[in-house]
Amino acid sequence: MSRKRIPEISDAEEAEIQRQIAQDPEDCEISDEEIAEGGKPFREVFPELYGSILRSRGRPPLETTKTPVTIRLDPDIVEHYKAKGKGWQSQMNDDLRKAAGLKAGRR
Repeated sequence: MSRKRIPEISDAEEAEIQRQIAQDPEDCEISDEEIAEGGKPFREVFPELYGSILRSRGRPPLETTKTPVTIRLDPDIVEHYKAKGKGWQSQMNDDLRKAAGLKAGRR
């Protein structure tokens, strides 16, 4: 897939664009003094946008997380659980909880 090229503009077209920019009341250059003053912080000028940027993405953090461990198991045990498909590690965790006499964990 080829990219479309942006057409070159003539000096006259560039001058017209610059003239329109100069007439736009919403387009203003920031002076060196304004830059030195710093103005208001972004979070004060655009509080909703600032909040949306800070909002974390994805699943909220869990109160308690699982502890990653390395454990050596017999191959037939691992194959038995893997054969159950997606969620086999959670199923193994549930079975271990039952065997240990612990209450069912969160999901």
